[in-house]
This record gives sequence, structure tokens and C-alpha cells, in this order.
Amino acid sequence: QEVELEERLVELDLRNDSDVPDVPPASDSTPEILKAALSGLSARWKNWWIRGILSLAMISGFFLIIYLGSFMLMLLVLSIQVKCYHEIITIGYRVYHSYDLPWFRSLSWYFLLCVNYFFYGETVADYFATFVQRREQLQFLIRYHRFISFALYLAGFCIFVLSLVKKHYRLQFYMFAWTHVTLLITVTQSHLVIQNLFEGMIWFLVPISSVICNDITAYIFGFFFGRTPLIKLSPKKTWEGFIGGFFSTVIFGFVFSYFLAQHQYFVCPVEYNSETNRFVTECEASELFQMKKYPVPPVLQPVLGWDMVSLYPFQMHSIALSTFASLIGPFGGFFASGFKRAFKIKDFADTIPGHGGIMDRFDCQYLMATFVHVYITSFIRGPNPSKLLKQLLILQPEQQLSVYKTLKSHLVEKGILQPSLRG
Repeated sequence: QEVELEERLVELDLRNDSDVPDVPPASDSTPEILKAALSGLSARWKNWWIRGILSLAMISGFFLIIYLGSFMLMLLVLSIQVKCYHEIITIGYRVYHSYDLPWFRSLSWYFLLCVNYFFYGETVADYFATFVQRREQLQFLIRYHRFISFALYLAGFCIFVLSLVKKHYRLQFYMFAWTHVTLLITVTQSHLVIQNLFEGMIWFLVPISSVICNDITAYIFGFFFGRTPLIKLSPKKTWEGFIGGFFSTVIFGFVFSYFLAQHQYFVCPVEYNSETNRFVTECEASELFQMKKYPVPPVLQPVLGWDMVSLYPFQMHSIALSTFASLIGPFGGFFASGFKRAFKIKDFADTIPGHGGIMDRFDCQYLMATFVHVYITSFIRGPNPSKLLKQLLILQPEQQLSVYKTLKSHLVEKGILQPSLRG
């Protein structure tokens, strides 16, 4: 009997994609007014207009949120994260018919809360140290934050083990793994997006806008000029769209960076002012956002007629960001296409008419968020005096005095302090 059971399990493991249950197709959520206005068009052009109109609406809403400030952008990122998580988890429920499994829907959302509590607690500890110092209740939560986070996760883990039901073990562990991979894709990446935002809104806007630009221009070039298929996972993707999207995105990122780099609101690190209880973006612009002269390559000098050109150093970095957004970013979309094909669905959901679900629009953004974070930590970020000062203010008075004496002694040895200050 044991041998037969093992053979049966191996057979289940070797099931091909055709054995995966079908997920019910998403309903058409296109507003009736749009359907009536576009009723005379072919399906291809109808989809073009629906996607175009909704894209403009989303871009307009995005600009409005940028105008409202950093806090609203953080709420937007959190909202997108929760919705993407919901869409992916819902597919798992449908595919594995797990609605009747005890506690599993509740546990999936519980784990989401635990992971968000951990990551956002880390953000509060890093960027809101002065605010936390003034409130004793928060001091306790921050001091033992990681222990509390681990205890909350352990509680969910134990509840999962206790909820295991005979004849459903395999299905329950499938869903447990599904939940954790979804958390990795959504929560950790959205946390990196917010980390990038704190470095300066420009590090948030240029990468995200580059991905959006690449998505739009690749679709336009593919729609009008596409002839050569790019990848089997996405039959509608073409080499013409891919190449056109690349050059358009690099140009867009370079020009867009030029306009953003001129404004303090976009280039200054986002900091929380505990006195006014508001986020502030005021600073002296770093060297990245100060105009410098660069020699024009000899090959281009006859074409441009210039020997030197004035640019912001950030514009050079924008080329790297745009290149990643247009060459590697689409692989996030290809990955999502493979996922949808594996589970026989067209879109993750029907939240946005003509576009699918929220996850369908942000599948490339998650790779971008990780790249930008790694890029900043590898090539941009240096010592941050402001952040270090906030950490010093949390220390006990005797610890602060010890740091002061050590720093003073070091500066005297280096000859940096004035002789009048040495006493």
C-alpha cells in the first residue's frame, strides 16, 4: 500500500498543465457608456481606445497623487500592494478550490498583516526616530519590533499546523507556499518602492514613469509596426514594439529627468518633521542635481555642432534606469504571462477595463523597484548625517556624551577643530 501511495504521489507531481483546473473567465467591466460610444469599431480598435482612455485617466490620477505629496504616494503603494496580493491569492483559491479549507483565507490575510507590520515598523524606526522618541508607547514597540513581528508570525504558523486536515495536507501546503511566494512578490517589493521614495521623489517617479512609458510605447509600436513575434509566452509582443519601446523610454527618461532635477520638491530626500507632523522635501541639492559640463563624444560633435554639453549628473543615471526598464523590466510581464498561461487565465482580474487587474499593470514594476534599490545602495548612497543624527538622539544621555567625547577626540587628532575649541 505504501508503494502504491508513493506511485500515486509521483503521478500527481508529474501532472502537466492540461490537468490544471480552469479558472472562471473574468467578466467585462467596461463602462456601458464606453461600449456604446465604441460599438461601431472592430474589436482591435475598440480595445485600443479603451486602453488609451483608461491609461490617460490613470496617468492623470497619478499626477494628482504626486501633487498631494509623499504620504499619499505611500498610501497608493500600500493600496496597490494589497490589491495585487488579493488578485494572486484569489487565483490560488479558485484553482485549488480551497474555499472550504479551515482558516486558510483568514490566515493568508493574517500573514499579509504580519509582514506589513514588520516592514513598515522597520521604516518607522529608520525615518521617524525623532517622532518615536517622544512617545513612550512607540518606544516599546520599536525596541522590541522584530521580536513582536516574529511572535506574530509564529502564531500564524502554529495556527496553520493546527488547521491541517486529513486528505487535504497536500492542498494546504500548496496554498501555504502560494501565500508566501505572493508575499515575497508584493510586500517586499512595495517596501523597496517606499525606501526609494525616501531617497527623493525623483528615484520613485523616473523608474515608475519609465516602465509606464515603455509599456505604452511598446504597445503603440507593436500595434502599428509589429510583425515579428518576440516571445511565445506573449504572442502579441513583437520585436518592433520591444525596440521602439527601448529607444522611446531612454529618450523619455533622459528628458523627464532634466525637468524633475530642476525642482527641490523632487530631488530632496523625503523626511518627516516631528514639529509640524508633516513630510518635508527641503534641502541643498546634492551634486547629482547640479548642472555640470560634459564633453561631447567626437563622433557626435559634427552632428550636434557642440564640443561641450550641460547636463545634470542624474540624467546619466536615468539612462541606466531607462535601459533596465525597457530591456529587463518587460521580463516581469513575460513572467506574469507565463503564470497566467499556466493557470489558463487571460488577466489577473477585471479591475481596469482593457487592462485587466492591477497586477497586470504593475507586473514589471516589481523588478524595477528591486533594481532601483540595489542601484542606489551600490552606486549612489553614501553616509547620511541626518539619519545618523536621528539614531544618536535615541541614545541615552550618557551614551550621547560618550559619542561626543569620542568624536571630539578624533577631530582634535585630525586637526579639524580650531585651537580655541580644544579646551
